[in-house]
Amino acid sequence: MGDKPPGFRGSRSWIGCVEASLCLDHFGGPQGRLCHVPRGAGLQGELERLYSHFAGGGGPVMVGGDADAQSKALLGVCLGPGTEAYVLVLDPHFWGAPKNPSELQAAGWVGWREVGAAFDRNSFYNLCLTSCNSQKQQHALR
Repeated sequence: MGDKPPGFRGSRSWIGCVEASLCLDHFGGPQGRLCHVPRGAGLQGELERLYSHFAGGGGPVMVGGDADAQSKALLGVCLGPGTEAYVLVLDPHFWGAPKNPSELQAAGWVGWREVGAAFDRNSFYNLCLTSCNSQKQQHALR
C-alpha cells in the first residue's frame, strides 16, 4: 500500500487500527471508520456512539492502544443505569474451532467486561468501527 518501508513486507511487525483501516479500504473490505480516544477514561463518552454503531448493524470494532498492548475487538455494548456499562470483548488471538460458546467464555477468549476494567484509563485508544461500504457487500451479508 506504500505506507510502510520496504522491509515491513513479510516481517512480523504489528499493525494498529489505523493500518487495519487502510488495509480494509485498500483491499475492498468493510469500511473502517476511525475514532481516536486520547485517554481510556474518555471511552465512557464514546459508549453511545458504540451502542448506535452496533444497533445500526455495524460490525466488530478493532481496538488498539499505546500503554494498553492487549489486543481486543468489541462485539457489543450494554448500557446500564447511571454510568454502569459493559463491553463484549473478544480476544482476536483465538484460533481453532471451539466445541461450544461456553468453552470460549470459560477460557477468557470472549466475555462481558465492565468498561473501567477493560481499558487502561491512561492509554490512548484508536477504534476502527467496521461497516458495509457497498451494495455488493450488503447483498453478500443477506
